[in-house]
Amino acid sequence: MTAAASAPATPITQDLLTLPRKPAAEGLVNLVGLTRDALRAALIDAGTPEKQARMRANQLWQWIYQKGVRDFADMTNLAKPYRAELSEAFEIRVPEVARREVSADGTRKYLVRIDGGHEVETVYIPEADRGTLCISSQVGCTLTCSFCHTGTQRLVRNLTPGEIIGQVMLARDDLGEWPAPGRNPKDETRLLSNIVLMGMGEPLYNFEAVRDAMKIAMDPEGIQLSRRRITLSTSGVVPEIARTAEEIGCMLAVSFHATTDEVRDKLVPINKRWPIADLLDALRAYPKLSNSERITFEYVMLKDVNDSDADARRLIDLIRGIPAKINLIPFNEWPGAPYQRSDQVRIKRFADIIYKAGYAAPIRTPRGEDIMAACGQLKSDSERARNPRRAAAK
Repeated sequence: MTAAASAPATPITQDLLTLPRKPAAEGLVNLVGLTRDALRAALIDAGTPEKQARMRANQLWQWIYQKGVRDFADMTNLAKPYRAELSEAFEIRVPEVARREVSADGTRKYLVRIDGGHEVETVYIPEADRGTLCISSQVGCTLTCSFCHTGTQRLVRNLTPGEIIGQVMLARDDLGEWPAPGRNPKDETRLLSNIVLMGMGEPLYNFEAVRDAMKIAMDPEGIQLSRRRITLSTSGVVPEIARTAEEIGCMLAVSFHATTDEVRDKLVPINKRWPIADLLDALRAYPKLSNSERITFEYVMLKDVNDSDADARRLIDLIRGIPAKINLIPFNEWPGAPYQRSDQVRIKRFADIIYKAGYAAPIRTPRGEDIMAACGQLKSDSERARNPRRAAAK
């Protein structure tokens, strides 16, 4: 996600979504987030004959993820008695949208309420050639990266697969892009064409839930996103990188942000456990394992911290031999932030050095800063309300 260089002149829009949201029903199993095998097993446990369970699971899968249907009564290729049986044992429930904000540039930020009353933030970024949804994987974060607002919120818990894929589903609700009755999903305009796991949390510290949710997103009989349209961003959980290639196979981005261990230890403290050399060794193997085209190195530009010509040249030396592009991210400021954004001339000079070495080095387009929807700015409102002094001080 990206941020605006300055607040736009036009005011932001803020409102509550009026889409109906079903509260959790006691004793009912939520089908959203179950893998195909788990869905089939749940149907058998609820009384579906084992010989029919695979077919019934496939039918339900298509209704839920391909057509966006939430009411068993609307599943017209199932017999009415069977629909009634399903409604007595199961529910189809996505997280609640507590608030929706729209930036002057069209970016949408959803405050998403999950079970337990906890909140995460999800951001939709419309562009001319794509629509990208930035989703969260944890409530809070353990990594305490010093430039990141989310890092000032302590980890509350991991999200479930249903809460992760549910963010995709509620965004599609808001965008109105579930297929019209009788239409093939491929005939529809894909307003949500890309997913980035760059919201709240470290995805690789919640690996199984992220994997299962992304398998649902990629399923050809469901939401139907190509693995190349899904990017997982990690701060460098080295032992899980190869596993990501093998079990998910999506594109990979790395929050890199520094060219020496001394600086990265301060910016991204996980570096103390897995330093730059170990991280790069794991990344060199990733394109071969997942058949991905390039790894994206995310590099936030911090004035007088990591933005010198020497840093640019060290970065080139470090990534040599890795198919890569470098996303340069002007620092998105937040209340109490200990850093300043590098000036535009310095950022362009840094980009020019990298470009001349043969690497793409786009400077991320400003988006969504007026609603605190930019990279590194996400933080749930409940945390702000519970800890106002801490939030302001961080």
